[in-house]
Amino acid sequence: MYSRLWASPLGTRKRKDKPQPIHSSGLWRLLQNTLAPHLPVDRMRWIDLLLRTVRLAMEVFSRLLFGLMYRGDPHTPLPPITNLILLESATSLATKIRTKKLTSEEVVKSFIARIKEINPILNCVVDTRFDEALEEARAADTLIRSGTEDVETLITTKPFLGVPFSTKDCFAVKGLRQTAGLWIRRDFEPDEDADVVRLMREAGAIPLCVTNVSELCMWWESANTIYGRTNNPYKTCCIVGGSSGGEGCLQSACGIPFGIGSDIGGSIRMPSFFNGIFGHKPTYGIVSNLGQEPVATGEACEFLVTGPMCKYAQDLLPMYQVLSACNAHLLKLDSKVDVRKLRYFYVEDDGGSPLITPVSSELRDAQRKVVLHLEKGYGIKAKKITLKKLKAALPMYFAKLGSVEEAHTFCQELTLKKGNLNVWTEMAKWCLRCSHNTLPGLLLGIIEKLNNASKKSESFPKLLTMCDDLRKEIKELLGEDGVLLFPSHPTTAPYHSQPLLRPFNFVYTAIINITLFPSTQCPLGLASDGLPLGIQVVANHHHDHLSLAVASELEKAFGGWVCPSEVP
Repeated sequence: MYSRLWASPLGTRKRKDKPQPIHSSGLWRLLQNTLAPHLPVDRMRWIDLLLRTVRLAMEVFSRLLFGLMYRGDPHTPLPPITNLILLESATSLATKIRTKKLTSEEVVKSFIARIKEINPILNCVVDTRFDEALEEARAADTLIRSGTEDVETLITTKPFLGVPFSTKDCFAVKGLRQTAGLWIRRDFEPDEDADVVRLMREAGAIPLCVTNVSELCMWWESANTIYGRTNNPYKTCCIVGGSSGGEGCLQSACGIPFGIGSDIGGSIRMPSFFNGIFGHKPTYGIVSNLGQEPVATGEACEFLVTGPMCKYAQDLLPMYQVLSACNAHLLKLDSKVDVRKLRYFYVEDDGGSPLITPVSSELRDAQRKVVLHLEKGYGIKAKKITLKKLKAALPMYFAKLGSVEEAHTFCQELTLKKGNLNVWTEMAKWCLRCSHNTLPGLLLGIIEKLNNASKKSESFPKLLTMCDDLRKEIKELLGEDGVLLFPSHPTTAPYHSQPLLRPFNFVYTAIINITLFPSTQCPLGLASDGLPLGIQVVANHHHDHLSLAVASELEKAFGGWVCPSEVP
């Protein structure tokens, strides 16, 4: 997700006739200034109750509405897996290609055939370079047959030689369109690769295609007016997440071994969660963001990160080593981690924000099973904690993005920085079905217009301070050997368009962006509705190796990715 969101004013009016209570979350101050600045704080309890009632009503309404819309479970099943190459990890494929057990050409052909099978159903791939990829695969096979570089040398210099990969349609891949889901960029082709694409090429990997995103990568359902929406491989009437939704979908459906995503509010971890795969949000500043659109500026460069997405945990670390390049020395990726010696903490929810859907019982149970596994398997007692400031995660996120002075507004981004989009005119055109913008994009523009004065609020800096305090609290808690088990999302993948009635549920991932911690989304099997379950593992800054190690442990314990197609 990429957007410039403005914080709502959070100041409170002090009354001399009555002492003012202190609320750690600051939520009532948010409601008071936003909805009724003339009311005393004690009456904000009724506003809080009202918001909860409204949200509950919206939840009930959305379940009834979308349940009726998609009654009968209108799922289109994917074709079964007939080629076992599709089930291999990227690391395994690289090994077999280097040792001549497979050729790169047959691997690339296998994934091209799979993409052609699944894309009419899922709509996850938006541009391809199949012919060029086959030529590069043949060149890789020729290099291996020549023997000019032995196997050990190739492991070091080209660890993914001959293995195809994909990336979301916001990264530049020379020869392919780079639209970022924005209509006016529909014909744009970059002259050179993004840094991360170049690094993957240098490691021997072969770019095969780019995948669908939301408009300007700002929403958590991957749909736009150029390519349409992407369908979930487990249940095609459900979303794949955003903005790296096409990427997560393609990998889960066995259309590619691994790929690249980016994340400013959960855009790696939400799609990975909804599609049942692994995704890692790195520590800020480790992986280059150059060559992707929209461009992050100022402090937003710390919130926006680029990272790996894959079906198997074993691919996370070697891919991350490639992507981190010259910054790898800032991490401890080569360190051996004994998961039995780590300290574990867990948070079950955000403390009860009235605007966020409560964490579902199945996701809570999945987290408890992880805690139980640690206790029974290793004698580790995970500690349940409460982070009171989490209840204000949503306004903190808005404030942090709104504090980026150098950033263009979202309405400017929608015009390629050539002016300000008139969202009211575009909304009227959207109602007449003649706008090239999406409804979520226009609603965001309207929110931005209505809240552009909020930075003048006296409590705007208080929110920024609260966020910094939360970051310090978690940092001190985790230390050198701690990890935090945290919900990836409050529900499994919702129906198409249902996020419009649950707009703020992305906050479980977004809060990790503005506190700058690395986080790995880990699949935990399937829920009763057939959709993936999962959890985030959060580590301290520059301690990515800890969350990656725990991800591997959870894969062993809970099975990891579950193929959505029939497997022989």
